[in-house]
Amino acid sequence: MNLTNSVLQSFRVAKVFHENSDKINCFDFSPNGEMVISSNDDNSIVLYDCQEGKPKRTPYSKKYGVDLIRYTHASDTTEQLNGTELNSSNKRDDTVRYLSLHDLKYIRYFPGHRKRVVALFMSPVDDAFISGSLDKTIRLWDLRSPNCQGLMHIQGKPVCVNSGMVKLYDLCFFDKGPFATFKMKYDWTCEWTGLKFSNDDKLILISTNGSFIRLIDAFKGVVMHVWGKAVTLEVSFTPDFQFIMIGSEDAVLDGKHTGPITCLQFNPKFMTFASACSNMAFWLPTIDD
Repeated sequence: MNLTNSVLQSFRVAKVFHENSDKINCFDFSPNGEMVISSNDDNSIVLYDCQEGKPKRTPYSKKYGVDLIRYTHASDTTEQLNGTELNSSNKRDDTVRYLSLHDLKYIRYFPGHRKRVVALFMSPVDDAFISGSLDKTIRLWDLRSPNCQGLMHIQGKPVCVNSGMVKLYDLCFFDKGPFATFKMKYDWTCEWTGLKFSNDDKLILISTNGSFIRLIDAFKGVVMHVWGKAVTLEVSFTPDFQFIMIGSEDAVLDGKHTGPITCLQFNPKFMTFASACSNMAFWLPTIDD
């Protein structure tokens, strides 16, 4: 089945899960699309089987909390990467931790950030990952070493996205500065909250805490399209990068989502996607095209 406009509009909620007792702060699909893992404000980690459509395990991280959960690039889905949930009463520090899902033991710790980690992204092809913090630093890491591989200090506000400007870096020279900078007209009514590349690396999707979403050319920095509607909480590409999906304050389904949709991702391998607030919902198409 191809992902067309009619197929996308036919998606309906197939299952809703209530495994956690507090908000789902983040979730991530495994690279092979067979599993979803979520981190929750009640310090739980829930693993869902996408093919069977049911939860598999619910371990807890009560000592550290859990937030910004990410799978590593390994296709066996036995490992995941997660940042620390610092809003919980039992927080310890701002260290990123590397956890094995096989035996629920921490493989490695990555200390260095002095304030809350607010961005965490894993490379899809190797052991590199990057983290951003309210301490005004962005750090480059390698899963095989606890030592930071690259460090960049951010000027101005302690955020990881510099509103009005896109900077592109070479990972081999991460701390040497950007090789390209795109300046755009800044909308003073909102700030940028996220930046995502399409799978072919040709497009960049910029989300904001206001009512605008921008799509730009990743090579030229030219704004290709601007969408404006409700306050956007989450935005992402579909795997074929032909559509974008938006979670917003008015994206509420009666009986399914009782609050705004803050987490939204399409499965990288199968025709399904997931959305979350305090509940987790799996979606399936209702027509063939």
